[in-house]
Amino acid sequence: MSDPSRPDPAPPAASPLTPLPGSVRELPAAAQPVGLPDPDAPLEVTLRLRARRQLAPHLAAAPLTREAFAQEYGASEDDLRRVEAFAHDHSLSVVDASAPRRTVILRGTVAQVEAAFGATLALYQVDGRTFRGRSGPVRLPADLLDVVEGVFGLDDRPQARPRFRLAGPVGGPGIAFPRQAGVSFTPPELARAYGFPEGDGQGQTIAIIELGGGYRKADLSAYFAGLGLPLPRVTAVSVDGGRNAPSGDPSGADAEVMLDIEVAGAVAPGAHIAVYFAPNTDAGFLNAVTRAVHDTRRKPSVLSISWGAAEPAWTRQAMQALDEAFQAAALLGVTVLCAAGDDGSNDRVGDGLAHTDFPASSPWASGCGGTRLSLADGQITREVVWNEGAGGATGGGVSDTFPLPDYQRNAGVPPSANPGGQVGRGVPDISAVADPQTGYRVRVDGQDTVIGGTSAVAPLWAGLVARLNARRGQPLGFLNPRLYPLGVLRDITEGSNGAYAAGPGWDACTGLGSPDGAKLAALAETPQSL
Repeated sequence: MSDPSRPDPAPPAASPLTPLPGSVRELPAAAQPVGLPDPDAPLEVTLRLRARRQLAPHLAAAPLTREAFAQEYGASEDDLRRVEAFAHDHSLSVVDASAPRRTVILRGTVAQVEAAFGATLALYQVDGRTFRGRSGPVRLPADLLDVVEGVFGLDDRPQARPRFRLAGPVGGPGIAFPRQAGVSFTPPELARAYGFPEGDGQGQTIAIIELGGGYRKADLSAYFAGLGLPLPRVTAVSVDGGRNAPSGDPSGADAEVMLDIEVAGAVAPGAHIAVYFAPNTDAGFLNAVTRAVHDTRRKPSVLSISWGAAEPAWTRQAMQALDEAFQAAALLGVTVLCAAGDDGSNDRVGDGLAHTDFPASSPWASGCGGTRLSLADGQITREVVWNEGAGGATGGGVSDTFPLPDYQRNAGVPPSANPGGQVGRGVPDISAVADPQTGYRVRVDGQDTVIGGTSAVAPLWAGLVARLNARRGQPLGFLNPRLYPLGVLRDITEGSNGAYAAGPGWDACTGLGSPDGAKLAALAETPQSL
């Protein structure tokens, strides 16, 4: 670390740099400055470029190939050259340049990057964790403002949290297998209860985004052998230096990773599970998503995301970039499923207002809410909104960022519970069991345990979509405009998540409801449906 007395670098009074719209970032209220980063330390930044042409707001009859998408909607060669010239002028090297992903990654020293983007970086500490942070906007030369839509990676504070909840201390009394029947479930038991169609997802690839933690093959082998299922093919994909790195802490990020793989894999054991590991930063999150969506080798048809944060925690440029990445996924026929959060309608902001969780609030994603489930003899006897108070509750509500999408115009989305009553994008769209007290039996770091949270709902639905895709021989793609007019889910009408209550039809706790596999299978096999 350099001398904390070093004065903050700042653009000169006559600087040609101009603030990039949407790039303003605020420091956490509790952040305490603890010094300055080493000016000679290496630093990578990700630039998100404009599309060659505006992304089509409506889906075509058939999804685009990834090659056709790159030609039509990727970054132009001229824009890539302009960014490379900017890098040269500021002594930055080009690490990667991808037209389909509209991404250029640059590397330089901290001092070079600060000068290039007119940013002031410092070290801060919150809750004992130190991060490199910034406040205010990123700046660019005026002639790049129409080319670059976002700059990410200057700030390396943790961007998102995993959306899982433990039923209790791992290995604690009453938590380890076996549990009383009807209190916790294996994924195959849930698939049968929800009537998932027969199949194993053969030929499909399920992409999973992870921002920490890891898995051990020995745990996966033991888990699937215990279920009497074949071990799925699981591939770890490194993004921005992220990697499969199990910590050995079954209460940490390993729990998220193992939950996602085991739930999706147990529902669709014939599918390839591709796990994209990235650093937990805005740059890492974005790059993991775009790598998965545009992966021409593995070609995922489903993307499961169980990490998120309340909308106020994001910059506008980050939400725009991820929203457009999900729009690209829709044009490519990739289904995107995002956990809606585990902290009720406030989403852990603590300001007395209602907040939706992002990326579940993206209009191009299917937000996944949570329920509490009761079974008898394998049949559903009751399903209500998950709300255990301090033990967690499903996220959901009305977005403060995104307007009401067309597919929700007749869904009865209410005005926001916040002052002003904004009518915006309603979250979630779909749901399934998430209460850890009626949770999922999984294995993490050598221990059998029970986990819930909306983190589990996204991979459960991902396994269902993989089965349906395999049955119909083509991807379902973006679910929301297909599901809203049909009424094919199990409507949840009891409970609330704080500011919003469940009721007949769509609601801001469980969306359209939980899966009715038989109806979904019938519709999926009809060419004009789903």
